[in-house]
Amino acid sequence: MTRASRAVASPRAVSIADLRTLARRRLPRIVFDYLDGAAEGEVTLAANRRAFDAVTFRPRQAVEVPRPDLRTRLLGFDLSLPALLAPVGYCRMMHPGGEIAAARAAGAAGTISILSTVSGHSLEEVKAATSGPAWYQLYLIGGREAAEGAIERARVAGYSMLVITVDTPVVGMRERDARNGTQELLNGGLLAKTPFLPQLLAHPAWLAGFLRDGGLQALPNIVVPGQGGFTLADTRGSMSRAVFSWKDLRWIRGIWRGPIIIKGVLTGDDARRAVDEGAVAVVVSNHGGRQLDSVAATLDVLPEIVDAVNGQVEVLLDSGIRRGSDIIKALCLGARAVLIGRAYAYGLAAAGEAGVARAIEILREDLERTLKLIGCQSTAALDRSYVDAPARGGTRADRVPAPSP
Repeated sequence: MTRASRAVASPRAVSIADLRTLARRRLPRIVFDYLDGAAEGEVTLAANRRAFDAVTFRPRQAVEVPRPDLRTRLLGFDLSLPALLAPVGYCRMMHPGGEIAAARAAGAAGTISILSTVSGHSLEEVKAATSGPAWYQLYLIGGREAAEGAIERARVAGYSMLVITVDTPVVGMRERDARNGTQELLNGGLLAKTPFLPQLLAHPAWLAGFLRDGGLQALPNIVVPGQGGFTLADTRGSMSRAVFSWKDLRWIRGIWRGPIIIKGVLTGDDARRAVDEGAVAVVVSNHGGRQLDSVAATLDVLPEIVDAVNGQVEVLLDSGIRRGSDIIKALCLGARAVLIGRAYAYGLAAAGEAGVARAIEILREDLERTLKLIGCQSTAALDRSYVDAPARGGTRADRVPAPSP
C-alpha cells in the first residue's frame, strides 16, 4: 500500500474535505486548481454549498432504523446507493489511473460511472475496467465525424446510456486556470514550461507518476478522421465551434438507438423540452460552477425541475455534493439520485482507485448514519416532510405534513 493509500484509509480521511486536503498536498497548484476551481468569481461554486447548508432536517425521533436501505432503482439499473460518478474531464492528469481507476471503484461499489468525452483513457479500456454499468457523456468536440465515431465505439463497447451535456457553448472563464498559465503549460514549448518547474518539482510523487504515464497524451475518444486524436489544448477552441442544439438530437438518434439523458438543465422550460425530445432523464447541473457564473444553485432549482417533468422522466442532480446528508437533502426535494464529481476526484487525486473507493465509502457511511438520525428506513422513503428548505427568494418553503412515526 502506498503512503497516499494509507492516508485515505486512515482515520485522517473521514470526510470529502479531508480528501480535498490530501489532493491539494499531492498535486501541483496548477493541477489542483484545474480540479478545484470554477468560473469567474466562483459565485455559483459557493452558492451550491450554501444551498445545501440552508436546508435543515426535520427528524423523527425514537424510530428504530437497524439497517438503513440505500438501494436505488434508476432507469432499470439496481444501485447500491443513490450516487453515480459524474463525468470529470481528463482525470488522468490527476492520477495515472484516471478514469479507469474511477470506473473500477464505481463497479466495486455497486454504482455507475459516467465517462467524459475529454477522457485520458479510451472508452473501451474504461468500460472493460468496471464490473458495473457505464454511461458515456458526449460533447461535440471535433465535429460530427468525431462524435459519430465515439458514439459508435460506445455502443460496441457496451455503454448503456448517452449523456449529452448542453451547458457548454463555450468553456467558462476559469480565472484560476488563466492566472496559473494553464494554456501556456499545455500549448507552449519547453522554454514556455520552465516557469512551472518549481511547483512540479515540489510534488515529486505526482511528477514521477505523470512522467511514467507518458505526460500529457492525446485524447483517445476525440478522433477526427484523417487528423488523429485531439490534445487537451485543442479542446478549448473546438468547444465553441461544436455547440450542441436541440436540433442535433435528430442526427444523434440516427446513430444512437439507446436512451439519452440531458445534463445541464436549470429551468423548467428546458426540462420540458428535454422530455418532449425523448430524454429518459435530466440532470439538474450547473457544471459545478465551472461554466456560467451567477446561475442558481442546483438544489434551489431542483423543485422547479421536478414539477416541470411531472414524473415523466427521472431527475438527477449534481454540483456541490460533499456529504451523504447532501444526497439525502436532494432526494427529499425530488431527485432520484445524484452525480458526484469533485467529491470522488479529490479521492482519485489523493490516492488513485483507493481514494475513489474511500470517497464512495465516506458518502455511504454518511447516508446510513443520517437515515438513522432522521428516523427513516430507506432512501426510497425520503420525501419533503424530512426537510425544511428555503423557497426561491429566501422564505421557508411550505412543508409537506409529516406522517406519524
